[in-house]
Amino acid sequence: MNSGMDPEVKHYFRKIISSFSVGLMWMLTMGTAAFYFELALIEGKLRWYNYLFYAGFIISLIWLIRFYYKMWRH
Repeated sequence: MNSGMDPEVKHYFRKIISSFSVGLMWMLTMGTAAFYFELALIEGKLRWYNYLFYAGFIISLIWLIRFYYKMWRH
């Protein structure tokens, strides 16, 4: 039996929900690592874990943008 929703609209809504959920998960992960574990806070000088956090932040941001680009391109 048909669900009553156009398949194209259903596909579009899945893209929206997927974009929102992946973006929210990325923000929660980065926010938790940055402030709860204090990896983004620089106290006096940069330490090795600050470098590691910011490198991971940039790499994961690039991955997120690439994920969005590939998903919305189709």
